[in-house]
Amino acid sequence: MTRSQQKVASINQLSNKDGIISALAFDQRGALKRMMAEHQAEEPTVEQIEKLKVLVSEELTQYASSILLDPEYGLPASDARNKDCGLLLAYEKTGYDVNTKGRLPDCLVEWSAKRLKEQGANAVKFLLYYDVDDAEEINVQKQAYIERIGSECVAEDIPFFLEVLTYDDNIPDNKSAEFAKVKPHKVNEAMKLFSEERFNVDVLKVEVPVNMNYVEGFTDGEIVYSKEEAAQHFRDQDAATHLPYIYLSAGVTAKLFQETLKFAHEAGAKFNGVLCGRATWSGAVKVYIEQGEEAARDWLHQEGFKNIDELNKVLTTTATSLQSR
Repeated sequence: MTRSQQKVASINQLSNKDGIISALAFDQRGALKRMMAEHQAEEPTVEQIEKLKVLVSEELTQYASSILLDPEYGLPASDARNKDCGLLLAYEKTGYDVNTKGRLPDCLVEWSAKRLKEQGANAVKFLLYYDVDDAEEINVQKQAYIERIGSECVAEDIPFFLEVLTYDDNIPDNKSAEFAKVKPHKVNEAMKLFSEERFNVDVLKVEVPVNMNYVEGFTDGEIVYSKEEAAQHFRDQDAATHLPYIYLSAGVTAKLFQETLKFAHEAGAKFNGVLCGRATWSGAVKVYIEQGEEAARDWLHQEGFKNIDELNKVLTTTATSLQSR
């Protein structure tokens, strides 16, 4: 698939001068509400959520190549971002219907690729829950859904970033050793599938193929993968796609995410950057709720900056330029 000049230009706007995507992810909605609710008795308000997103955008986008936001609560934050920072907007509804089997995808009904582009997005991001081993009738629906979004993005000449989160309904805890054993297969096969031209995906946003908490040398507990086995899973992941791909932080600590990127690079993974969320800003939530806006701004100015600055330094020695793909 040959990208249009407009798509290439848009992806460049989301990357830094070295062709690496160093993006800040703050499109959380349901997860953010739950995080905020841990520190206050009442339900988080729209104003609270919007203001926190604005704070993060004002303080941290000067250090990021782009920011991922949602059009439900994130538009004020998109206006507050640094002028040199690119913008991705999320197209999916948050979460999934727990009463329906399959974690089926659903778009925000008030939005389209055209409307996201009109809002100033340089790219459309869609999150898909996918299990390559699920029933065919479930996966066919999901594949058709992604084909529709891909076609929409082609029509609007806007890049399509597909985020894939893997799962297994028979393993309820995806942080368990049981899921760690099947994760490489789930992640890498999904990447291979959605790299097919029919989906018109431009960039894949993916999990690392192993749970680093079960890798030899990274844990004091149960070991699922030796270092060499884990490294091979990263090499297999790289071989699974010809597309640019970037890693999500999946809620791990900033330190573990940085160590993971170093391990991936040493293994031979030619990833093209990150879309890092909670590992950068999550500590600000408690401060914001309990101490207020200025205290949260101070946390972001110090700890938030430290997290993103350390991550950017790691990326300079681990990530591969988009120009090389």
